Amino acid sequence: MGIVPGNVYEGDCIPCLAGAEAGSVDLVFADPPFNIGYRYDVYNDKRGEKEYLDWSRHWMSGVWRVLKPNGAFWLAIGDEYAAELKVIAQRDVGFTCRSWVIWYYTFGVNCTRAFSRSHTHLLYFVKDPKKFTFNADNPAIRIPSARQLVYADGRANPKGRLPDNTWILRPQDIPDGFGSDHDTWYFPRVAGTFREREGFHGCQMPEQLLGRIIRCCSNPMEVVLDPFSGSGTTLAVAKKLGRQWIGFELSSEYVERIRARLRDAKVGGPLDGAADPLASAPATFRQRRTLTNTAENGERPAMRVRAQRRESGLSGDRFDKAIIEAYAESHAGFSLDHVLADPDLNATFLDACARKSLSGESAQWNRALLRIRKAGRLPRLNRRVRTFTFEDMDPYSFASEIALQQLSIDFDTTLDDILCDPALAGRFDSIAAGFAPGYTPFEYRWAALAIRKRAKHAKQLAKDHFEEWNGVKLPRSRPVAQSDWSKFSCPGVYLIISQNHLQLYVGETLNLQRRIEPIRELQSWKKLAPGFVKLLPTGEPCGLQSFLIHRVNPVLNSRLLVPDLRTVA
Repeated sequence: MGIVPGNVYEGDCIPCLAGAEAGSVDLVFADPPFNIGYRYDVYNDKRGEKEYLDWSRHWMSGVWRVLKPNGAFWLAIGDEYAAELKVIAQRDVGFTCRSWVIWYYTFGVNCTRAFSRSHTHLLYFVKDPKKFTFNADNPAIRIPSARQLVYADGRANPKGRLPDNTWILRPQDIPDGFGSDHDTWYFPRVAGTFREREGFHGCQMPEQLLGRIIRCCSNPMEVVLDPFSGSGTTLAVAKKLGRQWIGFELSSEYVERIRARLRDAKVGGPLDGAADPLASAPATFRQRRTLTNTAENGERPAMRVRAQRRESGLSGDRFDKAIIEAYAESHAGFSLDHVLADPDLNATFLDACARKSLSGESAQWNRALLRIRKAGRLPRLNRRVRTFTFEDMDPYSFASEIALQQLSIDFDTTLDDILCDPALAGRFDSIAAGFAPGYTPFEYRWAALAIRKRAKHAKQLAKDHFEEWNGVKLPRSRPVAQSDWSKFSCPGVYLIISQNHLQLYVGETLNLQRRIEPIRELQSWKKLAPGFVKLLPTGEPCGLQSFLIHRVNPVLNSRLLVPDLRTVA
């Protein structure tokens, strides 16, 4: 069997790349040896210059071969060979360089007769300069603009902006002066005392840095490859962010440690390290004094900035009164959840807000409505109710769950965030429709709300039946291509597994036949290469689904349904 996702392969990256299928990888991140004499356990990091450059040309050609036409390649390299490798990648291999990013870190190498090294070069290449993945609208990538941070300008785009070029000072020296809005990125190096340090590799990348790259240049379920896996950070972050992953590593000891790290990493789990670069930077005396004099309610200025960004202009009784009036004019007797989930009702509410000349934009007005409800200030309604039963939503609720999971981990967002932001909600609808076509946006969104509401009950059932279900042996796998599913027109739980044996999704349904048959036909499923299913006919699928999500950690299930079984295990 060839190179397939979900594996770490022991061996030299050049033959491993040659063994991978051409055009099968979406993103490659490579942090190769810098040829500076670093002591690895099985690699000589001090080659002659020509030998090192020839070797680099060889493995980068392998990267070119395995990348898809719209794929991206990120190269981390030190000062000594950054220029040479950039020229080789462009002139000899054929890549186009999109950005030359500087990763700036503290805890750099201390020098006595030269300036201390405190950066690494990150070269961002693409195969096709006109067609490539760059998720510019992902809020987990965008950062506050100067209009927001410095001038508090209401005209600023509340979603922030993309990074640009600038020189910077050390973050310890200027409070709130170092942001992620530049192509000089500040992330603290993973020093030996840091909790995220794996302890077996001296050149460990921060998970937050890899998170930015993976979110920006790939999409959920796409394939991320690291030809120099080292401590396994790229692979662990890819797994947490719902990507497929492939790793190559020369050291057998490192391979075993990477596999152990990956077993502990959970899909949808938080990335190690601080997302805010200032969080790990020790404050200087001037900074501490500024923080003491200017902080309100114990908040750092950076925390207030984030709060202001989320609710710019959303304060004051007059503003809240206008939001309540807009809701009263538009709810048509339906609940707030209904107003957020129904695109037509929500558009009516947003139009009412716009007529009142409120500051901010659509997502902020919707979030203000949620905030006001939480404070108990929304008027009581003689509610109109549109009832949807579990049976009504059974044909499409799984698609809502998949859409919720993909957006939650990739955009670092919640269901409320999705419903409040019309652009995110539209993306949610599109993903759900790909897995269960033919339903309305309201149905997809209401099903997601229903999943959230029943999650507590499902997780409690998983706890209650832990001993019983923990001993259940899963049935044998059946090929998805099996032609006759007629004897499974009954309720049950099912597990979908890819051709590469990746656990894709645990679902519950009132009709297993009706759920399984479309998997062979829909393009959204085909992209995931489903190969097998395990079927468990049962009369109580809800809690069992939650238990199996905990057990097999599939990539497409919402983390809302994951029970905490540590106290009963």
